[in-house]
Amino acid sequence: MTRVKRGTIKIKRRQNILKQVKGYRFGRSTKKRQAKEAIAHAGTYAFAHRKDKKADRRRLWQTKINAVVRKFGFSYSKFIDRLKKKKIEVDRKILADLAENQPESFERIINQIK
Repeated sequence: MTRVKRGTIKIKRRQNILKQVKGYRFGRSTKKRQAKEAIAHAGTYAFAHRKDKKADRRRLWQTKINAVVRKFGFSYSKFIDRLKKKKIEVDRKILADLAENQPESFERIINQIK
C-alpha cells in the first residue's frame, strides 16, 4: 500500500482558519485551536446581533415618529392606535422617513386621523 502524506491538507485547513481570524488579537490570530474558538464565538454573536439590529432600527423609528407626533398633541401609542382605527396601513419605517424628510406629507397623515 502506498503512503499518504497529509501535511498539505492540514496546512491548507489551518491557513483557511487563520485567514478568517485576521486582525484578531493575541493567540486568536495565530493559533489554530484558539482561532477556531474565536470563529465559533464570532458566529454566534453575529447571528444574535443581526436580530438585535432589527429591534434597534424599530426603536429608532418609534423615537423619530414620537418626536414629531408630540408637536401635534399626540403620543406615539395614540397616534398608532388612530392609524389602525382609520385603516391607514403605513409601516413605521416609512412613517419615520416621512417625519424626518417630508414633514408636509406626514402632517397630511396627521390631519387625516384627527
